[in-house]
Amino acid sequence: MLIRARELQGLSGHAAGRQLLEEMYRSYTGKDMPPICVHERGKPYFAEGELHFSVSHTKRRVFCVLSAVPVGIDAEELDRDIDLRLGEKILSPREKERFACASDKRDALLRLWVLKEASAKLTGEGLRGYPNHTDLSPEDPRIQVIDNCYVAVVT
Repeated sequence: MLIRARELQGLSGHAAGRQLLEEMYRSYTGKDMPPICVHERGKPYFAEGELHFSVSHTKRRVFCVLSAVPVGIDAEELDRDIDLRLGEKILSPREKERFACASDKRDALLRLWVLKEASAKLTGEGLRGYPNHTDLSPEDPRIQVIDNCYVAVVT
């Protein structure tokens, strides 16, 4: 699995993500990146080959992961302002319990959010409705801090 990040460098998140993904693919395989297709639910995939990818961007950075197995990535800046009431809509009952016990609720909600988003990207389900059927923990080891962002990678 290969994970890389960089600043947007004046590009849109989409353009920066595609550029980074192309560079990663070329360095990993020695070949040009194949065309990208999109499943009916919106999950992008390579038209050929056996590699999987996922891309996420924040206001300032883009993150890509390239993997031999299906993968999802999401990132949120550590200083992102988030409305804590969102927790009532998106958290499952077990997650609400963990959230209620957290000493830093904003931090816990950001960590849960990146896990939910990465999981939704992995499956291709997206965040239709509110993803409150999960049982995730803000202490999940799949959450890393990279370049001042929480980054979750789910396989």
